[in-house]
Amino acid sequence: MQQFIRLAALALSLVFAFPVSADQLPEGQNKADYLAWLARDPAARAEVLSFKQFLSMDDVEDVVPTWELVRTASMWRECSGPRFEVAPPSDWPHIAKTLSFVHNHVEPVIGPVEVVSGFRDEGLNQCAHGAPKSAHREFYAIDMVPLGGVDRAGLMRSLCKIHDLRGEQYDIGLGFYSGTRFHVDSQRFRRWGADGKGATSPCNTGIFA
Repeated sequence: MQQFIRLAALALSLVFAFPVSADQLPEGQNKADYLAWLARDPAARAEVLSFKQFLSMDDVEDVVPTWELVRTASMWRECSGPRFEVAPPSDWPHIAKTLSFVHNHVEPVIGPVEVVSGFRDEGLNQCAHGAPKSAHREFYAIDMVPLGGVDRAGLMRSLCKIHDLRGEQYDIGLGFYSGTRFHVDSQRFRRWGADGKGATSPCNTGIFA
């Protein structure tokens, strides 16, 4: 009985420690799906291995799990696009800079994050309503959700402060979506709200809701 109580308490602690709602996480793009993709595609396995080696040389391999970085768009199914894809090697330095910013300045403040969208090819980006020159197209960008207990208002306040202090140094673009999903890229310094406009960024309006 005591063992059962301990297990139940552990389960509850995990629920409250990782309160990301299911609708914020990509459908059909979990780790089991990723492993199945690798198992049936030898070329993908070779690309992922090369990508992991690159991240390791740049000391950013452990910022987030590599398999999360090859998630494409959350709308991959509606768009009949790939659910996982490794970006061209010429774009890998872009994401390394973004990951360095996340490691050095984002995670120390808001805790660990999960990447829900990374590189998107032109067709998938267009279908998923991405901007024509979206930073996802050249793998500067990742969309993330926090895994800790931060709420939307707290997340916005923290990220806006980080962006004010360090964003320009890393050429960081910072965007917010619904819930606690947010975007970070290292293409150029800017910020925007849920409608894609800079004027509505909570960092500019001071409205954290």
